Amino acid sequence: MTDFILSNLEIVPGREVVAYKGLVQGNTVRAKHVGRDIMAGLKNIVGGELRGYTELLDDARQQATARMVESARAQGANAVVNVRFSTSAITAGASELYVYGTAVVVS
Repeated sequence: MTDFILSNLEIVPGREVVAYKGLVQGNTVRAKHVGRDIMAGLKNIVGGELRGYTELLDDARQQATARMVESARAQGANAVVNVRFSTSAITAGASELYVYGTAVVVS
């Protein structure tokens, strides 16, 4: 994703939006891992970060973002502005991570 700009603002500071390409999105649906569930259950007893889930969410964010950037590049964009993330439960034990924004060309 080098040379590609992502911004959670409606603009890219210091750059001018010269064309709007439209809404782009990326998503991934991930299921929990039994081993992670066992460790999470143990962590609930003693407290602390659930690192297995943290890693799972980080991987999901990266994959969903890469898919959004791929979609934006296919439309000729070099940036996505107003980037937002969302999650939702799909079934018991599986969640979707969804990222979306507006593909633009900046100069």
